[in-house]
Amino acid sequence: MSQNSSIVVVGLGYVGLPLAVGIAHHFPTLGFDISAERVAELHKHHDRTGEIDSDRLRASTLKMSANPKDIEGHDVYIVTVPTPVDLENRPDLTPVMKACATVGRALKKGAVVVFESTVYPGVTEDLCGPELEKHSGLVCGRDFFLGYSPERINPGDREHTVDRIVKVIAGQTPEVTELLAKVYGAVTTGGVFRAASIRAAEAAKVIENAQRDINIAFINEITMIFQRLGISIYDVLDASATKWNFLNFRPGLVGGHCIGVDPFYLATCALSNGHNPEIILAGRRINDGMGGWLAARIAERLAPSSRVLMLGLTFKENVPDLRNSKVIDLIRALTVRGHSVDIHDPFADPAEAAHEYGVTLLSDLASATNYDCVVGAVPHDAYVAYTVEELAAFLKPGGLVADIKGMWRTLPFPDSSRVWRP
Repeated sequence: MSQNSSIVVVGLGYVGLPLAVGIAHHFPTLGFDISAERVAELHKHHDRTGEIDSDRLRASTLKMSANPKDIEGHDVYIVTVPTPVDLENRPDLTPVMKACATVGRALKKGAVVVFESTVYPGVTEDLCGPELEKHSGLVCGRDFFLGYSPERINPGDREHTVDRIVKVIAGQTPEVTELLAKVYGAVTTGGVFRAASIRAAEAAKVIENAQRDINIAFINEITMIFQRLGISIYDVLDASATKWNFLNFRPGLVGGHCIGVDPFYLATCALSNGHNPEIILAGRRINDGMGGWLAARIAERLAPSSRVLMLGLTFKENVPDLRNSKVIDLIRALTVRGHSVDIHDPFADPAEAAHEYGVTLLSDLASATNYDCVVGAVPHDAYVAYTVEELAAFLKPGGLVADIKGMWRTLPFPDSSRVWRP
């Protein structure tokens, strides 16, 4: 690996773009995406994900293309495409396999193909390797080599960025591992960790999100229990968090492309190897049912056919990412119960919201009044900053504030206010 070695990052989304910009500081780098529209907007120095600002894009030496011909003959390919699940929650490796076909047709002898996409152990070597062979006519492990370095991007997180975190790396051979150490070691100040094998690196990634999912599921379940006892989970967590080793997870709607998806990859792997994954799937059932549970608790406090204002649709605060947002479960559950729901989100793209979920977003909140209920679904900074008076302006007299994220706990609501939180 030299300063003249050329690298292609395949996929310019939340993961690929920050990585490509970071690598471009040190090596000749081409960012490739199948979406010509995405590449065109990046050439105009606009990143719709909000991960890279315009000035940084403008200053970057990163080249970008949507033409597969442009990725031919490079030294290293890093694949960062999504790994979703299908309607039956089974792993959908279609994007990865399509990326393998595209990269395979571009491979030269001696190239290294690295995967960052979250998969279960064995996918890189047992599925991706043969697919690359099929389209390249080359032999894996002799003519080209494999690597794995799991992505750890947290959308909207400005602290744990790709240039600061520890990067786990694993290569098909020790030489490939050291090559990856040079590439990723140049990008991040956090250093690299050499995993024992590609399979170990794949497994490490898939359990990171499964672990969080299970911990949040526990909190969500005790939230349901304590509601029956008339106790707020937030009051309980305030007390429990004073213990030095308490894991302070919070209740909520567990969505997004990773934490709400990756446990199904691990579960599928377990089942295919003869093990029934009880805890993993139990956690998923609890978290997937949280939208319905919250809707039921809110609805029992409303009159029939109430008007509801939903504040937030993205899967987490202060990001435009709508992928696998569980807020839609809450919206649909309230709608099924006969309530009408208007939705506002300053970060979400209206066209994407319409395409993905079939909903229309309010363009602003200037005329958002006379609601029976306002639901704080996503703690965007703008929502967290609301005063009691601003929230009251959305409501009819006696209207309900449903603070499902506990973001207005410190507000001085008068005793006459109707406020509910888990």
